[in-house]
Amino acid sequence: MSVSRRQFLGFAGLLGLSGAAPSALANLPAVQRHGERRLQLRNLHTNEFINAPYWIDGEYQLEALQSLNHCLRDHRSGESISMDPALIDNIFSLQSKLEHRGEIHIISGYRSPKTNAALRQHSNGVAKKSLHMQGRAVDLRLPKQSLGTVRKAALAMRSGGVGHYPKSNFLHLDTGRVRHWG
Repeated sequence: MSVSRRQFLGFAGLLGLSGAAPSALANLPAVQRHGERRLQLRNLHTNEFINAPYWIDGEYQLEALQSLNHCLRDHRSGESISMDPALIDNIFSLQSKLEHRGEIHIISGYRSPKTNAALRQHSNGVAKKSLHMQGRAVDLRLPKQSLGTVRKAALAMRSGGVGHYPKSNFLHLDTGRVRHWG
């Protein structure tokens, strides 16, 4: 089943899924706004892999989005929610900006409030009101791309928060206000 971008965003807005940040897709050339948007994600905790065109010719593909939601679930609790479509588009924009082909490694997508609280007890780097709990954040790395290069590309998108964690070798992306740290 497919729906238009307008229908999907209207539905997402009703569920409180749309992000406050401007879409990173505004920075892509017109040719990349048509055709297919495909993501290849590997969840490093579950080793699940998805290779899905989540948007085709102006329409989000609901089955692919559901598969992406499942891959981005809280691997500790097994819980999943509908991830912010702007976040999915930001991941796509990042890979497009870097001309990255191949899989993207996911360290963390959705986090349940219980998981987030447990992580906060062991690390001062976990926000109490983390956007991970709203399906609006992801921690990732792009194999064969330097973390510094990925960080620069993400910052240039100006589409939300960018956290740089070189010791742990990952980048945090979210659809909150434009800011950066690390």
